[in-house]
Amino acid sequence: MAILVFVEIEDKSVKTSSIEALCYGVSVAGQTGQEVQVVTYGEIDTESLAQLGAYGAAKVLHCQSTQLNENATVQGVSTLIANAFKEVQANTLVMARSSMVDALASRVGIKVGASVVTNVVSLPDTANGFTVKRSIFTGKAFADVQLPEGNRVITIKKNTVPVEKGEGSAEVVDLNTDFASDDFAVSKLSEEKAEGEVLLPEADIVVSGGRGLKGPENWGMVEELAKLLGAATACSKPVSDMEWRPHHEHVGQTGIKISPNLYIAIGISGAIQHLAGVNSSKVIVVVNKDAEAPFFKAADYGIVGDAFDVVPKLIEAFKAQ
Repeated sequence: MAILVFVEIEDKSVKTSSIEALCYGVSVAGQTGQEVQVVTYGEIDTESLAQLGAYGAAKVLHCQSTQLNENATVQGVSTLIANAFKEVQANTLVMARSSMVDALASRVGIKVGASVVTNVVSLPDTANGFTVKRSIFTGKAFADVQLPEGNRVITIKKNTVPVEKGEGSAEVVDLNTDFASDDFAVSKLSEEKAEGEVLLPEADIVVSGGRGLKGPENWGMVEELAKLLGAATACSKPVSDMEWRPHHEHVGQTGIKISPNLYIAIGISGAIQHLAGVNSSKVIVVVNKDAEAPFFKAADYGIVGDAFDVVPKLIEAFKAQ
């Protein structure tokens, strides 16, 4: 039996979140004594895939289907993963949460007859079966879930395990798979990708702004601070609704849910809908001139002050570093 990890490719590179999923799979393998293999598709050079061996992958199964590359439907990708799962005789599939993976998990689970658990935030307890902790109620609580014997599909949240790189090179092999006739019944007509030097789902640091910035013309200091920190920019829902910022930057219950190492909220009151999207952040820093702002209750560090005074000073301090 093997542990299979699905790795997503974006812009001819392995997504950072997928490397974390690989490290999770390797950690589980350390408990169960299994080998870890990777399945992926898309345009990427063989050398980059071989480097996954430094994170613990023994073999990488790479599908170079032109049909899949041009029209990566959820149905087609789920067939690929399920076929690879059966080929390597895996009993566990690990994936990092993403918009694609959220749609894949249940489909793959049905195809391979597996139990499915999502939003996992810790390594399993294998002392008495196989129990994992998952985030529920938009991060407000946790549930311990014991998975039955047999196949299992696990999707993990960002920052669940540390990424550890060692030495080694994985064997990369071509994977040819048979797709079903309806795997490509849906056609992708267009695609709009979020732009930015650092994208929100992959960001370790996020700098976010709210209505306290008073208008889109004042976002320059947020972008400057983000650039200094190598961070992604984000915003609250009212800001995106007023079209001060693009909708793909909206974080919250109805927007993108993120789990960065550091989240800096500037001029955001901290409504419960916003907190639902960011409360998995490891460290939250809040800048707000209202000392009674709800966000301070969730913050690890808080600065009571006007953003137009505080943020320029933060920029100066980071430049001095």
